[in-house]
Amino acid sequence: MADKRADSPPIYTTETYTPVSNVGRSLIDAATLLAGAIDQGAKQVGISGPQWVVLMRIASGVGSSAAELCRRIGYDSGSMTRMLDRLVGLGLIRRDRSDDDRRVVRLSLTEAGQAMYPRLRPIAIDVLNRHLAGFTPSEVDQLMDFLHRILKNGGTK
Repeated sequence: MADKRADSPPIYTTETYTPVSNVGRSLIDAATLLAGAIDQGAKQVGISGPQWVVLMRIASGVGSSAAELCRRIGYDSGSMTRMLDRLVGLGLIRRDRSDDDRRVVRLSLTEAGQAMYPRLRPIAIDVLNRHLAGFTPSEVDQLMDFLHRILKNGGTK
């Protein structure tokens, strides 16, 4: 069955779109705000916000290679290589060649990275709880549904 929303008229037109108030700008502003708060929390454990993001992705299995992380986070390969080099230098991750395909380098947490991981999750919990203050669990579920629909419309899972 076809999605009825696909046949609906566009939300924004040249008459209704304003650069000051639109969903895209609000999403970017909210993401920037959350990223700044994550960065502040990450500094407390001795890493940067972007390093926190990469460590959390690797730890949760959402990014087990540099290419996958680049796709998921939106980094170019050069920036990702430098980021991974820093995390290797800090002793938090390791790179291992795949036995199945020697071209693929798998990323994983070292013992030090695994030891740090329990200190990383509370950063997300604190930041999200602060920024979702006043929301009900039902509203957060609804927001997540809306965000998943945006990601699906954009071709991201």
